[in-house]
Parts: sequence; C-alpha cells; structure tokens
Amino acid sequence: MYREARFRTTALRQWIGPLLAATALLWAGTGCGTPAGVIFPEVNPPLLWPPPPDAPRIRYVGQLASEADLKPAVSAAQSLHNALFGGARDRVMVNPYALCTDGANRLFVTDISSQVVHVLNLDTRQYAQWGPGQGKKFSWPVGIAYDPSGRLLVADSEAGIVDILDNQGNLSGQIGKGILKRPCGLAFDAAGGRLFVADSQLHQVLVFGHNGALLARVGSRGTDLGQFNFPTNVALDHQGRLYVSDSLNYRIQQFGPDLLPIREIGSKGDRPGYFSQPKGIAVDSQDHLYVIDARFESVQIFDADGHVLLDFGGVKEGSDPGKFSLPAGIFIDFRNRIWIADQYNNCVQVFDYLPE
Repeated sequence: MYREARFRTTALRQWIGPLLAATALLWAGTGCGTPAGVIFPEVNPPLLWPPPPDAPRIRYVGQLASEADLKPAVSAAQSLHNALFGGARDRVMVNPYALCTDGANRLFVTDISSQVVHVLNLDTRQYAQWGPGQGKKFSWPVGIAYDPSGRLLVADSEAGIVDILDNQGNLSGQIGKGILKRPCGLAFDAAGGRLFVADSQLHQVLVFGHNGALLARVGSRGTDLGQFNFPTNVALDHQGRLYVSDSLNYRIQQFGPDLLPIREIGSKGDRPGYFSQPKGIAVDSQDHLYVIDARFESVQIFDADGHVLLDFGGVKEGSDPGKFSLPAGIFIDFRNRIWIADQYNNCVQVFDYLPE
C-alpha cells in the first residue's frame, strides 16, 4: 500500500508539472501578467495648503504603507502561481518612526515595533527589511541618516549605539559605543563628514567624525539658551546651522556653524508658533524649518529667523489624506519632497513643497 501511494504521488507530480508549465505559457501568450503601476497617482482634486485662493505651498502626493504600494510588475507565471496557490502576504509598516532617502530612489524607514528598517526602492519596485546583522533586529530604532559615501546610520536608542549598514544592508560598524546613552535623532553633514546625534539621556548633541571619533559635545541639561531638556531630533540647513528639537523645553534651538546658540524658536502653547510635543524636524531647499508636533498632529513651517509661516495637518488626529495620528519623523529630499512617518496610521505620508 505504501509503494502504491508513493507511486501515485510521483505520477501526480510528473503530470502536474507539465500542466503548470503549459498553463504558464498560455497565460504568458495571452498577456495575463500586469505591468508596474503608478506609485503616486494624481490626486484630483488636489489637496493643498494653504487652500485656494491663496498660492499653494504644500501639496499632498500620497502614502506608502506596505511593499504592495510599490506596485511592481507581475509576470504571467507569478500571476498564475498567485491564482493557484495565493500570493505571499505583503510586509507592512507597523510603527514607522524615522526616515530618510539615499538621495535617489530608495526610502529608508525605521519601525520601532517591527524593529527593522523598511527599504523601499521606488525605481526598481523592490522591498527589503534590514537589521543590525543577518537575522537580527534592532532594539529601538528611532533615528536614521544616510551618508552619501554609501553608509546608512541607524540610532538604536535602547542599545545606546549608532549602527552602520553598508549599501546592501550589512552591518559594517558602530559609532558611539560606551559614549552614547540614549541616541535619538541623527543628521549627517556630508560636506564635513560629521554625524550629529541628539542624546535624550545626556541632554546633549554629540558630534562624531566619519571614523567615529567624538569631535564635540553641545549643551547640557537646563532651560537657558544652549541647554536642553530631553532633545530628540536634529537637522542641518544649507548654511551649516544646526537645529535641535528641545522636546521637553517645548522649543527648537538654532545654532550657528560654530555650534554656538543663536535663538530659540517657539515655546509651550497651543497656538501657531507654539509647541506641545515637538519631535521630527527638517529643512527644505530654501532653509524653511519644518517641525512635527506629535500632540497637535501637525507640521509647522518657520523661516530661518523663527517666524511661523504655515501649518498643515490639524489639531486633531485623523486617517484621511493629510491628517496624522502621532506623527514622528520627517525628511525633505533635494527635490523638496516631504516624507513623514505617521506612526498610528501605519504609513509614510508624502507631500511636495512648492516654492514661489
């Protein structure tokens, strides 16, 4: 009986293999595959800030929540396989927190729940997940920055280090071991080869060289200009000025290229120009400062002198396009495309800045 069952199984395999191959050829001949889709289809009517009749400055583009949103092409053979056996489950963002691009078409997003970096290639439509070594996961990845020499820098707050990943996602080194306590936001100065790290437990911003050597410490705990109370994020503008999200002092601080304090922007409050929980910060091509307020579910935009210009999002959380639910990280690329990690909406929302 055992031999008979084994014979039938072998015969079935020999029969179904050619059948599937023939069916795949038939599907291919009839064009049953699907081409790559448009990642960000046109939004009509457009969603703009400020609304008409004022000249728009911010335009909603779309969102990314999973590898399916890359809309890759599907071959006829893969379409047949999916029809017969079902497709693989799409990998999704759970709690996206910080993000950046490589200056081209790859988007990197840290996920504090999945404990990985989501890698989305908007050109090839490929998706990957990276960790600090083969099969390993980060403890609490809350900061990320890209070094144009080909290094991805990830702040693992719980581990107290910044991991260095190469262009293929392999762990190639670490920065700040034994020095950092609770690294959070990162900013990389490509011109000077320096890495700026906001450390919330040290109440400082630490500056490291390309080789990982500690170059400077900025600030101490306090409320005076140049002091911090749990700093969480950093950003650099095109003049070399440093911005620090001084979260529990409810302000942003601006420092010159010499790392000396210039001014504070905002204070605790619930009006435009004030903050409740400032987190992610970024700068566009015209050195406007963008500040996420996680509690107000909004993004405020300031000029370099600290004057508030515009805000978008809203004072209440929401899941509609352009609404946020506990947003955390923000990144603006050289095209003035704005990427925002929207934690509780489990996605990255995408906008464009429209210069005058």
